[in-house]
Amino acid sequence: MDATLHLSQDPEADELLGRSPLAALVGMLLDQQVPMEWAFKGPRTIADRLGADDLDAHDIAARDPDSFAALLSEKPAVHRYPGSMAKRVQQLCQYLVEHYDGDAGAVWKDVADGRELLGRLEGLPGFGKQKAQIFLALLGKQLGVRPTGWREAAGAYGEPESFRSVADITGPESLTKVRAHKQEMKAAAKAAKPAKAKKN
Repeated sequence: MDATLHLSQDPEADELLGRSPLAALVGMLLDQQVPMEWAFKGPRTIADRLGADDLDAHDIAARDPDSFAALLSEKPAVHRYPGSMAKRVQQLCQYLVEHYDGDAGAVWKDVADGRELLGRLEGLPGFGKQKAQIFLALLGKQLGVRPTGWREAAGAYGEPESFRSVADITGPESLTKVRAHKQEMKAAAKAAKPAKAKKN
């Protein structure tokens, strides 16, 4: 894996995301309840605090949970909820060690088609269907992982230039478009809530 990504808008953090399958997965895992750039800067921050050039699933999986949580909680914190996210990162790494010998890239190696890849991603701790589809779209659009039927498996996120998720962020302009789309979705969801309440 060797790609130029612009997900965190920080050159060092993006460089790690582009070459490290585990960093990309961890960034995707962290991408909830915080701004996208903050989430995808997380893997670089974790690696720096571990004194490493990359993330190692075996190393993270074996660490003491309290000390790993403290590492993510140091200011500036890696996430708004560093304790619970530290636990999730460790669970992800433990799963990768158990099922893929710690090789995050093996999750998408030798898959028959997009449906199988989606199934593998959905099997990862912390990855529901939506997160799995977004990551699948990121793999296809920016990381060159394109098994047969990957766009269909990624759903709407696989559509070319849909600007629905991080899969379409290639620079500041596309980041603005994705952020605008997310705000529209939030507003629509908010507007739908009172309507549901009225029906009940």
